[in-house]
Amino acid sequence: MNKILCIGEALIDMICTDRDTPLSQGEQFLSKPGGAPTNVAAAIGALGGQVSLVAKVGQDPFGQKLVDVMEGFQVDTRLVLRDPERFTTFAFVSLLGNGERDFVFNRGADGQLSVADLQGLDFSDYAIVHFGSATGFLPGPLQESYRYALAQAKAAGSFISFDPNFRKLLFPGDTAPFVAHSIDFIRQCDFYKVSDEEALLLTGASKIEEAVVQLQELSKAAFAITIGSEGTIFRLGQDVITVPSIRVAPVDTTGAGDAFVGALLYQLSTLDKNARNNLGFDQWQVLVANANKAGARTCTYMGAMEAFRHLSAGIFEA
Repeated sequence: MNKILCIGEALIDMICTDRDTPLSQGEQFLSKPGGAPTNVAAAIGALGGQVSLVAKVGQDPFGQKLVDVMEGFQVDTRLVLRDPERFTTFAFVSLLGNGERDFVFNRGADGQLSVADLQGLDFSDYAIVHFGSATGFLPGPLQESYRYALAQAKAAGSFISFDPNFRKLLFPGDTAPFVAHSIDFIRQCDFYKVSDEEALLLTGASKIEEAVVQLQELSKAAFAITIGSEGTIFRLGQDVITVPSIRVAPVDTTGAGDAFVGALLYQLSTLDKNARNNLGFDQWQVLVANANKAGARTCTYMGAMEAFRHLSAGIFEA
C-alpha cells in the first residue's frame, strides 16, 4: 500500500439547522469537521488506505476536534500543525428556502500554512499527493505553500491529484484568479476531478460536451467530471465515456465529491508506480465506477464524516 498525502484546509463547518433562516437570525448550529482535503483524507482512511494530512488548525478545542476525528479514521495527523496565535477556521452556512446559501467564512489558522512549515517534509515518502482546496487559491501563506508543495511533489515523482473545489462565495464578483490558478494546476497534475459547474467555469464553455474537449486540450492528465446522479464523464487522451453511478435515495450530498476522489486515490495507492502510470482506459473505468459507488453511498447519510464511518472497501464488490 503506497502512502497518500492530502494538503490544504482543515476547518469546522457551522451548519445552521434553523430552516430557511439567514445567519443573522439563526440560533441552532451543528459543528462538523470539514475542508475538502480533510474529507478526502478521511475517506481514504475509512477505506483502509495509508494517508497523511498536512494542514494548520488553531490550538483550541475545535482544532483538537479535527485532529481527533481524523485519527478516528486512521489518518496520520503528525503533519497537522497547531497555531497558537490563530483560531481554527470556521465556515458558517445556512440553506435558504430559495436554494441559496447564506455564508460567512471566518478564516483563521488554515490559511497560515507556510512554506517554512513544509520544508522538513520529504515528499518522496508519498506516492500520491492530492491538492483539493479552493482556499489554497486565496491570498496568503497557503497559496504560496500550495505552489511550493506542487513543485516538490513533482520533483519527487509523486502522482499528482487535483480537485479545485470551487466555492462561489469565496470569490465574489471575480473568479479570474481561481480559474488561472486551477488551470495551472491542471496543466501539471496526473489526474483531476471537477464538477460540471467547475468544468464550465474553467473553460468558459456553454455546454458540458464543449468543456470536455477544451479540458482535454489543456493537459494530458486523466480527468473526471462528476454530473450528479447520472455518474461521471471520464476522459483519457482521445477516449471519453460516461460511467453511470448507482441509484440511491439521497439524504445529503455533502462530501460526495470528496468521497469520489478518496475512493479513486485509495485504489490508485494499491498499484505500484509503473501500473499506476500506465493504466489503460478500461482499467480507469473500473476505478471510476468504484469511486461513483463511494460518492453515491455518501449521499445516503447526513454529513460527510458520518457517511465515512460507514465507508469500506467492501462497497466496491457490491
